[in-house]
Amino acid sequence: MESKRISQLETYLLNNGLNEYQLTDKEKKALENFDKCNWNIFNLENLFGKSTRGRRLKSADRVSGALPFITAGETDQGISAFIGNDVKVFSANTTTIDMFGSAKYRNFKYGGDDHIAVVHTNKLPKYASVFVTSAIHKSSYNGQFNYGRNFYAKDADALDISLPVKDGKPDYEIMETIISAIHKLVIKDVVLYVEKKKKELNKLTENANAVKC
Repeated sequence: MESKRISQLETYLLNNGLNEYQLTDKEKKALENFDKCNWNIFNLENLFGKSTRGRRLKSADRVSGALPFITAGETDQGISAFIGNDVKVFSANTTTIDMFGSAKYRNFKYGGDDHIAVVHTNKLPKYASVFVTSAIHKSSYNGQFNYGRNFYAKDADALDISLPVKDGKPDYEIMETIISAIHKLVIKDVVLYVEKKKKELNKLTENANAVKC
């Protein structure tokens, strides 16, 4: 059973491009020089245009399907159901901000209710979009939004975020490199764990075969 699970985990890592954890020289340099980055404040609407608000879809009206439907909350990353309703579908590689100001990166197409604001970061490279999502979350999720004062699309349009800059403009290249490096550091222990367990299981198999002989 353990061998099967390790094999499944290894396949998942390979299929999702998560097996590479060695930092490039560019990534090492980006991490080393992170504290030396120049930063500036940018308005979200000026960067990505007006944010979009989802539409309410009552639980009783939802039809079972394959489209993730995003609502407010942290449980299951805000995915409350998978629906087949005819709703507006938002692009992958975008950011959602719920009624409490909690921002999340979405790497899949989805629908959203009226408590969700969508920031259209889809033209950015994936890791740059992830970096921007973190910057949004830092500005929007610090207690100023709650049940009494919900976060809406108009609040996203007025939101200011802090980003690294180059020549006065957002440096999306350095953002992408930093997140790529962090991604590798996070996944490194998992990849090494799989490699270690494979060696242990192979050794057990060899010993078992030797005993049979």
